[in-house]
Amino acid sequence: MKQKEYYEILKEQLERQVTEEGDSIEKVAQICAASVMKKRLIHVFGCGHSQMFAMEVFYRAGGLVPVNAMLIPHLALFPKAKLSTIQERVEGFSAEYLGLENTSKDDTMIIVSISGRNAGVVDMALEAKKIGMKVIALTSREFSNSVASRHSSGKNLKDVADVVIDIKCVSGDACLSMSGMRDKFTGTSTILGMTVMDSIMARTIELCVEQGYVPPVYVSSNLDPGDDINAEYIKQYHNLVTCL
Repeated sequence: MKQKEYYEILKEQLERQVTEEGDSIEKVAQICAASVMKKRLIHVFGCGHSQMFAMEVFYRAGGLVPVNAMLIPHLALFPKAKLSTIQERVEGFSAEYLGLENTSKDDTMIIVSISGRNAGVVDMALEAKKIGMKVIALTSREFSNSVASRHSSGKNLKDVADVVIDIKCVSGDACLSMSGMRDKFTGTSTILGMTVMDSIMARTIELCVEQGYVPPVYVSSNLDPGDDINAEYIKQYHNLVTCL
């Protein structure tokens, strides 16, 4: 049964994700913690479905307050999904958009792109590095190595980032096949990548506390004290975090 096959594949990939990328996750958490302790931001950027990774760690119960989710409408799946595919291939757009954000060399930029090939993510990485940020890539090396860059530099995201966390999905992401189906189906990159994102945030918070800095963390608004706690955080960070 395909659901069981999927689970077995996912278990194997998750095990590799944790064991093989542990050192890289630690490096990224150290970088993020430095930004948080300087009261600066962790920017998270992706196109299309990869915007979910920014949503996962932004404005949520238990999540760090100084996370800036770059939820650019032009790159979203709505109102028309095809437009996000077109826009992510346009060179120059995301770099210009970063200029509209509150940025500093003390910020961290996390970019998620499983293929890593499109101009939008390469542009964002290059522009963030010009500002002086450390750039983190969540991308599949297997996928990225199997495709050509769509950026004029000839580079994929993995070639530009300071730290690469390899997402252990297969090229094309879909992992299942069967007789009667021409194409593979059912991807694993979202579960793998979300696990990485939450692992980074967990370790970032731990590192801050270990160094004597208690980072601001959202409390569920469905707990009685949540609204008052979160209102104070929003007051502190609304000039920094775009979506607040």
